[in-house]
Amino acid sequence: MMNAAKREHFKRLLLSELQRHAKHISEEQSQALDVANDDAKESSDLALRDVIQELALKLGDRDSQMVADIDQALMRMREGSYGICIRCNQPIDERRLEAMPTARYDAACQAEMEVLKGQKAGPSL
Repeated sequence: MMNAAKREHFKRLLLSELQRHAKHISEEQSQALDVANDDAKESSDLALRDVIQELALKLGDRDSQMVADIDQALMRMREGSYGICIRCNQPIDERRLEAMPTARYDAACQAEMEVLKGQKAGPSL
């Protein structure tokens, strides 16, 4: 189980990642992100969701996918399932989370799924 300080650390990582993608949004919205970063309370969580949704609409596919991943990671954090692989329910290695705070799978499941995805893809030309 991840302790509160660690969770807070990863929440900040996620929010700064979000801010990197938020260069395209208005001053007002980036202030909403700052507020959410300062106090991670319930009320700001709701404001944050609005900003995230608006942000996703304004960004290109790749960026909006990243924003959606961050949103899901923050949601898992609120539900208490952040840092747990959604496939095998094992804790995800913290070094992996440091490198990729939006990770939903541990390294073993991720590798397995990429192999499966590769098999489905058929021959590449």
